[in-house]
Amino acid sequence: MAEKIDQASITTHTGGCHCGRVRFEVDAPRTIRADECDCSICSKSGYLHLLVAATAFRLLQGEDAIQTYTFNTGIAKHYFCRHCGIKSFYIPRSHPDGVSVNARCLDPDQIESVEIAPFDGRNWEQNVSKLSLISD
Repeated sequence: MAEKIDQASITTHTGGCHCGRVRFEVDAPRTIRADECDCSICSKSGYLHLLVAATAFRLLQGEDAIQTYTFNTGIAKHYFCRHCGIKSFYIPRSHPDGVSVNARCLDPDQIESVEIAPFDGRNWEQNVSKLSLISD
């Protein structure tokens, strides 16, 4: 399922990992709506999901610094910087055609506000239909 967004509200955000080796840009609204998942991996890492179509995400640098972690079904591809350990984006199991960007890893200059919505990831199978990616 895709959430329709007013194209006038879309801007290009930049972001990256803590050490700066991994950098990306993503097209998303200035007012970010992020999901705070309470599953085992998200709650431990403090991840805030901004789910976008793959076409809205561009890796600018650091492909050589990225390591991949998978678990359970192996469908989700969790990418993190092998130098600083930060997971600034990943390919989610819920939307393998999209990218989940960690809103905490966005540079603040293009963000007007961040609205955080709780997501029951501990009961992922029952709630996955509530997740939607931003599309045009």
